[in-house]
Amino acid sequence: MVEIPLSELVDASTILMRAARWDDADRLLTAAETENPAERAIIAITVAEIAVDQDFAQGRDTAGPALESAEIALSEAPDPTLSWDLGFLKLRKDYGTALFAADHELHFGPDGRDPAVGEALAKRAEQLRLSAPTDERTGHVAFYAGLIADNVRGLPTEAFANYTSALELGERSGDNLLESLALRHLGDHAHTVGDLVLARTQWERSTELRQKIGHLLGALAQQALLAVLARDEGNPAASAALATEVHRWSHQLNLHFLEAQTAALMNPTGESGPGRPTHGEPGQAESLVTK
Repeated sequence: MVEIPLSELVDASTILMRAARWDDADRLLTAAETENPAERAIIAITVAEIAVDQDFAQGRDTAGPALESAEIALSEAPDPTLSWDLGFLKLRKDYGTALFAADHELHFGPDGRDPAVGEALAKRAEQLRLSAPTDERTGHVAFYAGLIADNVRGLPTEAFANYTSALELGERSGDNLLESLALRHLGDHAHTVGDLVLARTQWERSTELRQKIGHLLGALAQQALLAVLARDEGNPAASAALATEVHRWSHQLNLHFLEAQTAALMNPTGESGPGRPTHGEPGQAESLVTK
């Protein structure tokens, strides 16, 4: 039997997850064996993160058993930081559930929603923010508070403040993923008010950071936004070329929402394109993801 340090195993699975190879990441971790309850808890939390990330990326709803297994593993080896991580994963999962309708299409804003859903998510995000054990975790939950405000509750001013806080914490802690997530959504706010120069600066930097860390879904989602921007800048041919490549990748990875968002942009005469950016979350994320 080959022995591999747990930290290296988790790092490898994270790399696979960011490369949109969720099934491979899951197989790598579930093949690991350890008699140490603390190590089993870390593995269970990481498996749950992969499941939550994949669910958001592909519009699925399969992470429940992995989250339950993580909870059981933590009951056998309590750890405050891992417990916080599990609470954050549950928030990410529930945000994704709120965002995707029964038809697996993305729906933004408060229209047609029970206001109590958004309020409950916001309250949980605030509780996690107050109890976060590190700057990185504070930043990631601030980012999700922004997503909830923007995409579920329809509160753009509150969302902008949270994204700004997330960016500051990402820069302070050197968390490239967190920086990229915040810049993506700050760029959306710039785009909304017509500041295409600032939107391009923020979206291009977000794309670079996602490429740097090997976040395939995140990079594709950013390139979809750059296709929108090229269209809005008056360059429909460039927009169509970029959208076509993103569409091709998205089809191969079963990223249905990106397929749909880029389809109209593939025709230079099309009038509509991707809607508001999402996470990625999850890891938002990610997706867009997440993480």
